[in-house]
Amino acid sequence: MNNETKTHSQNSVQVCQNCKKDFTIETEDFNFYEKIKAPPPTWCPECRLIRKLAWRNERAFYKRKCDLCNKNIISIYPDSSLLKVYCQDCWWGDKWDSSTFALKFNPNKSFFYQFQQLAESVPVMSLFNTNAVNSEYCNYAGNSRNCYLFIAGRDNENILFSNRISFSKDSMDIYIGINLELCYENVQCEKSFRLCFSKQCENCSDSMFLYDCRNCQNCFGCTNLRNKNYCIWNEQYSREEYLKKVEELNLGNFQNLQNLKLKFFNLYAKAIHKYAHLINSGGSTGDQIFNARNCQQCFDISGTGSENSKYTNYVVVGVKDSYDNYGMPAAERIYETIAVGFESNENSDYCFSFFIKGSSRIYYSYNCISSHDLFACIGLRNKSYCILNKQYTKEEYEELVPKIIEHMNNMPYIDSKGRVYRYGEFFPPELSPFCYNETIAQEYFPLTKEEALKQGYKWKDKEERNYTIDLKTEDIPDDIKDVKDDIIGKVIECEHKDCNEQCTEAFKIIESELQFYKRMNLPLPHLCPNCRHYQRLKQRNPLKLWHRICMCDKTTHTHQSKCDIEFETSYTPEKKEIVYCERCYQAEVY
Repeated sequence: MNNETKTHSQNSVQVCQNCKKDFTIETEDFNFYEKIKAPPPTWCPECRLIRKLAWRNERAFYKRKCDLCNKNIISIYPDSSLLKVYCQDCWWGDKWDSSTFALKFNPNKSFFYQFQQLAESVPVMSLFNTNAVNSEYCNYAGNSRNCYLFIAGRDNENILFSNRISFSKDSMDIYIGINLELCYENVQCEKSFRLCFSKQCENCSDSMFLYDCRNCQNCFGCTNLRNKNYCIWNEQYSREEYLKKVEELNLGNFQNLQNLKLKFFNLYAKAIHKYAHLINSGGSTGDQIFNARNCQQCFDISGTGSENSKYTNYVVVGVKDSYDNYGMPAAERIYETIAVGFESNENSDYCFSFFIKGSSRIYYSYNCISSHDLFACIGLRNKSYCILNKQYTKEEYEELVPKIIEHMNNMPYIDSKGRVYRYGEFFPPELSPFCYNETIAQEYFPLTKEEALKQGYKWKDKEERNYTIDLKTEDIPDDIKDVKDDIIGKVIECEHKDCNEQCTEAFKIIESELQFYKRMNLPLPHLCPNCRHYQRLKQRNPLKLWHRICMCDKTTHTHQSKCDIEFETSYTPEKKEIVYCERCYQAEVY
């Protein structure tokens, strides 16, 4: 992309166009923007993230008909949406061609206005669910087999009601996990087997209620353990004693389990918390970063090979030389994107785009597959040198794109709140096909209806639901041994009934789910899948950092009185967790 950039040798403080707060653009940031030939941002990092998340609906599902074959489908787009929605078979089929919706660029109209015209004509997929085998009710998922209501991840089998999990099987109710098997109600765990109700654990098996444990087997209600067996509430037992005490807990009983959850929460509050989970990730800041290098203010970076990136969240495999992205397997040189990088080559080069797969050099585009050199395109497959879905020669494309960029700067889009969008800004939130509370922006940055409308977002009012309840919450059997197979398919009342967590008010138990509860000796849940998801979300730290000082005051940790090491952490100062620097944490835990 050809647009003017300037080399900067020092940091620059800017005022965010959205929240009006100061933010700093550092020298290394200017160098990145110069490399990708994009202007510096006018929104602060947090506002940029929210702006993108307001385009990602993961779990607000609707019943509707496919606009091509007319069959009943489940979609993230309601009937009231202005978009044409196709089922998976129709969208990937050969009965339509996205090129037929091509527009010729009009220099007399705003670029974003023209893009919106195209968006309202090109059909979209009902769900982002590729290579699914018996996994129709999944979204942002790839290579799923026998999965149900699974959101965001890849290469899974028999996964139910989970979010952001990959390379796993036979597990349910998980939030962020990798390489898990027979696991339940875990948050940010990996490489574990038969692990339940645990948080931030690795290589653990046959255990329950663990926090920050590594290489532990047959442990219950423990924190900060390493290489342990047969421990209960951090006390050592013999094998025989351990098995007897765990059996006495009667974990298949709902009330017993609730009491244990409360006891574990109290133990968790007294545990030592390392300021950040940065594993083999030199020069990095943020949290939950594994096997990375020089990733700044990033969160949930797993796999291997991520490096030289900033303001990036949720990477499954590896991302390089990239800024301001959310949700990707692997990519290089990308900026301001959501859900890109699937099957990408080493020369990705995506900017200001959404759901791009197996492509390169894609700008301001959406839902494009196996293509290269696209600008402002939607739904194209195996195409190149297209603008607004219109085909050009390579020479025509390279001549017209700089003119469009200049036009975007000279005739910017101005939204209802007076925010200006020139080249370099992600799509305006008011053009998103979703309401704020349908998207994951509401999950990580929750707003009330009044706050959302004031900030220029759309809001989805709660729909009236008239379920015929077969089983009220108080009538759910307490013990899994008392649950009969005829509960499958019954409409069960959600205990919340009314909350701001996308509550469905009722839910059903499916056959594979009941088999899992019985196999694992676990009682039936009392909350719908959405409410259960939000309870797990509350266990994670925010996607932001605070400057804090180590809380350790033990003189045995190489400091005379209180430790004075400072760091950036996602633990908020208002909470009561005991947060240590790396040195004090290692001295206390290992």
